[in-house]
Amino acid sequence: MPAFGGAAPGSRRALRDDALFAAALAVLSAVLAVFFEDGRRPDPLGWTLLLCAHVPLVWRRSRPVLVLLAVIAFVAPYHATDYTHTAAVPVGMVALYTVAVSGRPRRALITGVLVVGVTLSVNASMEPHQVTEVLRISGWIVSVLLLGVYVRIHRQYVASVLERAERAERTREEEARRRVAEERLRVARDLHDLLAHSITLVGVQTSVAAHVLAADPERLDRAAVAKALDDIADTCRAARGELRATLQVLRAAGPGGVDADETRGPLPGLDGLADLAAAARTSGAEVELAVRDVGAPPAVGAAAYRIVQEALTNAVRHGGPGLTIRVGIREEGAALRVNVTDDGRAVAEPSHTPGFGLVGMRERARSVGGTLEAGPREGGGFGVSAVLPLAAGGSAP
Repeated sequence: MPAFGGAAPGSRRALRDDALFAAALAVLSAVLAVFFEDGRRPDPLGWTLLLCAHVPLVWRRSRPVLVLLAVIAFVAPYHATDYTHTAAVPVGMVALYTVAVSGRPRRALITGVLVVGVTLSVNASMEPHQVTEVLRISGWIVSVLLLGVYVRIHRQYVASVLERAERAERTREEEARRRVAEERLRVARDLHDLLAHSITLVGVQTSVAAHVLAADPERLDRAAVAKALDDIADTCRAARGELRATLQVLRAAGPGGVDADETRGPLPGLDGLADLAAAARTSGAEVELAVRDVGAPPAVGAAAYRIVQEALTNAVRHGGPGLTIRVGIREEGAALRVNVTDDGRAVAEPSHTPGFGLVGMRERARSVGGTLEAGPREGGGFGVSAVLPLAAGGSAP
């Protein structure tokens, strides 16, 4: 951590600032040398020693110890020849302060001992019995060093507080971005599950109605056509309701808004599987649903519901005619096991591109700490198997 605020030590700006500071301090020392009478007024040698003592201050930030030694090299003979002592005090104190504020307390202690020793030696050679003066000078030296150590520690404390505050702010921003990304992913999954399921059912039901109309125009089965159209209407109404709920979440959540989890309403769960099976049957598929009596947490129930919904959608879409789908939900140990299998022929649609169905199902399972496997079965058809821990908590995926 830099010991000085503002420019970095050694930079052009730091050298310029310290040069101006040294010049101002030299002017102050010259004024003190003229107006104070605690020694003889400097002659050319005295002025040379006094003014040259200020030159090293230009590099005080980058080389504080060397600067102190250079200052002592000029100030010690200045005091030894009994020039105005007060005039040389400011430059010495600034050099001491710089050493203390830019280094560890141990360095300040060693520096203080050495400087006090030099001071005692100089005063002993001049006036051996000036004990009061020696104590006064030593007290000033110790005080300046303590001030430098205090300022350094205070700056370190302030810097650490600011760093913690900045780190906390970055953490809050990262958490906000993470929550936004998770919410976008959740909404994308919800929209995919809703629209893919509804559009697939509407497409199949529309095909059924078209087949009935084209099969025997002379003997039109009005009841079958009406049932197919009713199924389409029911599917559209259910899709519209779920879509409205999703849009309400998007409108309510956001900067300064209500958290999305608070506006989502009741989560879909295992009790909604019967409706999914009934909707799949309207497409002509045979759906066998076996749900054991299990008490799954809302998040796990919602994940199981969405997995079954996507598995039924894929089966109806790709399984072909005469499709039989088996859905099994049971509790096994401390987990909920979800199995969806079909005996379809995996009819590929023209210009079909891979979608996000399997990816979404795996994300649903992972969101509650579970796993999911999906792929073609050895005996034909397709299978989806998921294991969802019943201990999973939190909001719905």
